[in-house]
Amino acid sequence: MKRLHKHLIVAAVLVAGFAAALGSYLLLAPDGRGSKGLDVQPAPEAMPVRESSHRLTTPEKSELTIVEFLDFECESCGAYYPVVEKLRGEYGDRVTFVARYFPMPGHRNGELAARTAEAAARQGKFEEMYAKLFTTQKQWGESQDWKQGVFRGYAAQLGLDMDQFDAALADPEVAGRVQDDQRDGLALGVQGTPTFFVDGERITNPESYEAFKALIDARLDG
Repeated sequence: MKRLHKHLIVAAVLVAGFAAALGSYLLLAPDGRGSKGLDVQPAPEAMPVRESSHRLTTPEKSELTIVEFLDFECESCGAYYPVVEKLRGEYGDRVTFVARYFPMPGHRNGELAARTAEAAARQGKFEEMYAKLFTTQKQWGESQDWKQGVFRGYAAQLGLDMDQFDAALADPEVAGRVQDDQRDGLALGVQGTPTFFVDGERITNPESYEAFKALIDARLDG
């Protein structure tokens, strides 16, 4: 099946800014090449963030919550990654940043990458695997080869117990945890990655770091 995804990546993200269409991926039917796709139903009562959601920052007094529905194999998510990192470095004491899974059906290893991150979370290493998957994305993304061996290597590098990691990766509950995020995303109208919510409101993806920072400042000052 021919992909309709158009990857519009700006080389110098923080200097040149984002193209307006960055991240505008359309949901497609699974392509049958190993990606499990979005074979889930929307949640009956969707929530942008849940108690079980992975929080990248936990300020003592949170003034704002930013949720990103992401796909580790999505190039646009990879382009936003350093922006989000810089923003949470600046606002982490005031803003709660949340990462939620939304692997896209056209990506061979997107769902596997999400399960890899969740398996790492079982050992308290979600944030470390989250960073590892994004900083190495160019090495494994957009491949039609199955990358479980590569991801196991990352787990070993992070010092995870490999028996526990392998068991978690194969655990239906881990796959179900990924699908729980997808269900919420679908019910909230997420149609591609990345999709951001600010205090429960879906926003148009900011086109640059400066635009994202201005949006946060406006909400904090409002």
